[in-house]
Amino acid sequence: MSEKKSWTKSFFIGSWNVINFTRKFVLNIIFFIILIAVLVGISNSGVEKAIVPNSSALVLNLSGNLVIEKQYVDPAEKFAAEAFGQGTDNPEILVRDLVKVINNAKEDKRIKAIVLQLDGLGGGGLDKMRLVAEALTDFKESGKPIYAMGDYYGQNQYYLAAHADNVYLNPMGAMIIEGYGRYRMYYKEGLEKLRASVHVFKVGKFKSAVEPYLRDDMSPEARLANEAWMNELWSQYKSDVTSARKMELSNFDEKMEQLIPKFESVNGDFAQYALQNGWIDGLRSRNDFREEMVTLLGEADNKMGYNTVKYENYLSLITPKIPLPESNKQKVAIVIAKGTILDGTQKPGTIGGDSTAQLLREARLDDNVKAVVLQVDSGGGSAFASEVIRKEIDLIKAAGKPVVASMATYAASGGYWISASADEIFAEPSTITGSIGIFGMMTTFERTLEYVGVRTDGVGTTELAGMSPTRGLSPGIKQIIQMNIERGYERFINLVATERSMTAESVDEIAQGRVWIGTQALELGLVDKLGSLDDAVKSAAALAELEDYETKYIVRTLSDKELFWQNFLQGTANVFSGLDIEPKTSAFQEILSKVDADLKQFSQLNDPLATYAMCIECQVD
Repeated sequence: MSEKKSWTKSFFIGSWNVINFTRKFVLNIIFFIILIAVLVGISNSGVEKAIVPNSSALVLNLSGNLVIEKQYVDPAEKFAAEAFGQGTDNPEILVRDLVKVINNAKEDKRIKAIVLQLDGLGGGGLDKMRLVAEALTDFKESGKPIYAMGDYYGQNQYYLAAHADNVYLNPMGAMIIEGYGRYRMYYKEGLEKLRASVHVFKVGKFKSAVEPYLRDDMSPEARLANEAWMNELWSQYKSDVTSARKMELSNFDEKMEQLIPKFESVNGDFAQYALQNGWIDGLRSRNDFREEMVTLLGEADNKMGYNTVKYENYLSLITPKIPLPESNKQKVAIVIAKGTILDGTQKPGTIGGDSTAQLLREARLDDNVKAVVLQVDSGGGSAFASEVIRKEIDLIKAAGKPVVASMATYAASGGYWISASADEIFAEPSTITGSIGIFGMMTTFERTLEYVGVRTDGVGTTELAGMSPTRGLSPGIKQIIQMNIERGYERFINLVATERSMTAESVDEIAQGRVWIGTQALELGLVDKLGSLDDAVKSAAALAELEDYETKYIVRTLSDKELFWQNFLQGTANVFSGLDIEPKTSAFQEILSKVDADLKQFSQLNDPLATYAMCIECQVD
């Protein structure tokens, strides 16, 4: 018996040793693969980024949306995505980095031209594209040419391309400028078929954020308001493009009766349509364009045939590897508030009531900071979190430091709430703002469950006990919530009236959840001036009586763990990118993604009282 026990014990010990050895062996293999990847990645990146050849073209091969702050991406997730050639789902380009690259290239004697490759450019707002366009226009003053070469120009791509000296299109390519639109999916009938009960509480006849859950189409009020600000935005786009291209406004074909005859004349050829109507300067194949660049810059022994440096590589060259030590100069601090406003602490790319307030607090407690600019790019969110942020602005002002709000693409609803207490408010002409209104929404599924034979029952010590998505809301609860929403709207109106030196009645007339564009907001007194972030910084410095100062971005610092993984994984993904996995998306998947995005937009909201100052209708397609 003891001999059998001894054999069994030896078997399990031996098995465990084999398993343990195998585990360590596999982990060591993985470790060495990663280590080799790091070394190869660093080696490859070092060779590629080492120099800018003389007589080079800076290739702005832009991919993603222009933003004032990048969304936080976990370093490990970013590594995995890049390693398998997938990239990130929503790539982003920091607009101040892009402007810095263009400005530096203007003075760089090695750079002889800029080539715009914009096929991968998304959107980001007219205000951000204007900043880039201004930098391109300034670059041309150096006498260096800009070439735009594309297979396809959409509306956003063409806006930047229009500022090039030479705009080329592939003979098999296309160009479409479709204007601005706001088309949403409406779920009322679908929710009724699911027997879901949607409880909406709102103030403001123009507060259409919740319309898709109450209607099957856009309300007349929302249609009226949306047409007003979109028409103004479209006018600004057309004015900028026609000025850059020196063409007539009538060249924009807004009606089919104008467009179809022009297409018939070129036998339905998009590229010939663009050429004949002056949108582009010429048709070029890839080889045609390469030969033109060789003639301009000279031939080079590389796959392009001429010397180039790409955007990311050039940015890495002109960005210090180690942050420069901070000087003791007086400073104007810039705090970014970008994304949906949520309660608590949030990562960059989303506004957290506590985390954004903490950044403002750092500015207030920094003795070298003498003024603060709050750069806002948000359609709002939690009313509670918005007030937490606004209170911190009050404290900065109480400390004797002026605060100026600089509105980017959006500063509506909660975005306007957090801006309202600033000493001055700057908006871009294209800023979408206003939307001063409040709503709350809850969905319960008691009827859905009853339909399949499931019911909820029980007891509670009060009439408030047992609130749940499985039970309907009682008339009393609905009344209480509506009263709270109305009180929130009253608080919002009075806040704006006090800070803007207006009466509550006059604010109410232009509020009601209605959206305004920057030029309209200036006329209505909702903002003080039209201007860029630079204008806001200069104004903040003047209010603080500063002459010799510098700007300082106050941003969330990465933890030691995040820094370690970011540095460890950076530059290694290219080793694995040979797999080149290219996910395909069907039209049906895109529809499902749109529905998922709509639902997610509401599901992430976390205001403790379910009270929101949010402008979902601000976004344009």
